Amino acid sequence: MEKIKFSKLSGAGNDFVIIDNRQNVIPADKFGFVSKVCARRVSVGADGLLLVEKSDVADFRMRYFNADGGEVETCGNGARCIARFAYTEKIVPSNKMEFETRAGIYGAEVIGENVKLHMSDAVDMRLNFPLKLSDRTYDVSFVNSGVPHVVYFVDDLENTEVVRMGSETRYHSDFQPDGTNANFIKMRSENELDIRTYERGVEDETLACGTGCIASSIIAVASGKAKSPIVAHTRGGYLLKVYLTLGDEGAKEVHLEGDARIIYTGYLLNDSWDY
Repeated sequence: MEKIKFSKLSGAGNDFVIIDNRQNVIPADKFGFVSKVCARRVSVGADGLLLVEKSDVADFRMRYFNADGGEVETCGNGARCIARFAYTEKIVPSNKMEFETRAGIYGAEVIGENVKLHMSDAVDMRLNFPLKLSDRTYDVSFVNSGVPHVVYFVDDLENTEVVRMGSETRYHSDFQPDGTNANFIKMRSENELDIRTYERGVEDETLACGTGCIASSIIAVASGKAKSPIVAHTRGGYLLKVYLTLGDEGAKEVHLEGDARIIYTGYLLNDSWDY
């Protein structure tokens, strides 16, 4: 029976299957393979799947697939997890590394169970524009922090209809053809915020989203409601710390810091994806 070695890691409540694919060990049909392995209750189950591949410009190349099998530019929590995986598996020689993503070259430092990630610049920021949903028109903002994110400021985060509003935002005509993620935030102070995120590709609310925390922090700073660094309190109870320098169209010197825990390692057998 065919088997593929993998690790399961969790970063701030986002869970990922990670595979060293430098020798092209996974099936050619990545989309079908990914969606089946990420399916909960019938396979390993995860928010997404990450591949370590060879790179000509950095220590390695990261590829990220959402649970639906679609490949996207990046994932902040996934990038922190893949850095921890690369260090633990001795794919890189030290706890400091650079790796290639579709969103640019990232730098990372593994510090125990934590990883501090230096991400690419955030771009395409738009503040305070109207977005019409089924119930009413909302005032929202947008920024691409590696992937697209809409940000809502809300007064009652607990009772916000994250799945309904998030789904409508994700598929809204204003953000086609690729769609967008949606974040709902409430400020605690100028250095802290609470956040809930509806993730594109997962098609549901997740316990945390690294790029969502970054996007929300950028919008909060640009709106005059916050100052860097910002601690984001995620739905799963985990804390992510965001550092940034605001720019005209986004932010630069963006760092994301938080936990990246190894849950278990094992082997995927044919039954994991051949069903």
